[in-house]
Amino acid sequence: ILKIYMKIIKYLLLINLIFFKVSYADINNEFEIWKKNFKSLALSKGISENTFNLTIKDATYLPNVIKYDRYQPEFYEDTKTYIDKRTSSKKLNQGLDLYNKNKVLINEVEVNFKVEKELLLALMGIETNFGKYVGKMDILSSLATLSFDKRRSQFFTNELITLLKLIELEKVDHKSLYGSWAGAFGFFQFMPSTIDNYAIDYNDNEQINLKNNIDAFASAANYLSKIGWKSNEPCFYKVKLKDNIPDKFLNTSAQKIKNKKKIKTLIKYIDQNNFPKSLNLNSIVGIITPDKDIVDNADKLKPAYIIFSNYEVILKWNRSLRFALAVCTLKEKFENEL
Repeated sequence: ILKIYMKIIKYLLLINLIFFKVSYADINNEFEIWKKNFKSLALSKGISENTFNLTIKDATYLPNVIKYDRYQPEFYEDTKTYIDKRTSSKKLNQGLDLYNKNKVLINEVEVNFKVEKELLLALMGIETNFGKYVGKMDILSSLATLSFDKRRSQFFTNELITLLKLIELEKVDHKSLYGSWAGAFGFFQFMPSTIDNYAIDYNDNEQINLKNNIDAFASAANYLSKIGWKSNEPCFYKVKLKDNIPDKFLNTSAQKIKNKKKIKTLIKYIDQNNFPKSLNLNSIVGIITPDKDIVDNADKLKPAYIIFSNYEVILKWNRSLRFALAVCTLKEKFENEL
């Protein structure tokens, strides 16, 4: 019986292997067809055949990119775990070391763009561990894979076209394009549209290099300034909610913060022990409970935070409630040290 059982297992494994090879071959064939169709679109958008051949002609389908797209830690980790991992004392010390080595540049950028150095350090630390982990994926193949995939095809097609235009204009060197699985690039992980709209050639060498501290810090500060960051204003406060708070005030999605009100309207639903007395009660805030729809058996009202307009600026950078909380938490830790 054992021998028969083992033969059945081997047979099933062989069938699965054959099926996988056939499926993978089919996907690659479909990807090559997509490339031909994409070429027509790219040329119609002003991309030259030379640029297409330099970039997309040899792009490959990357199955791991699809796996990463379907599983992201923002969607599964509870808030405390997510924040603790990204705001450790080790990360704080690494950021302080980077600041001390680049103090003149970072202070100059802070003054010129009116964006706190602590915020820039926090973002760089969480995005790439201060430039140590910028990603090793072939961005052109990653974006091509995600454009080919149907889940968010339109978004990634637009990003890929934008990147090809930047290469066409020689603003970005196509040989340097290695980054995240989602196509983000450099020390602050800019998507192509962000590079196009906000990146700066701060050292005037006629090319934007976001793996260089000079261009990277200035570009990040310019981006934050343009999307509405207000220097020296709050980001969030952790609060304890009362049981009588209506569900309509509880935001669990980063896509849009709903039912924002003045603090003086919401304060009756908040336990005022340890609540900051210095807050302007006319400030308009929202309430988020980031674990509610993500974590199994999460407490509906815990953890909870009131969030300000600066928090929503970070959401424009990355649509994740936990990401924005982690950035602002690490920013505060840097403020206590600098």
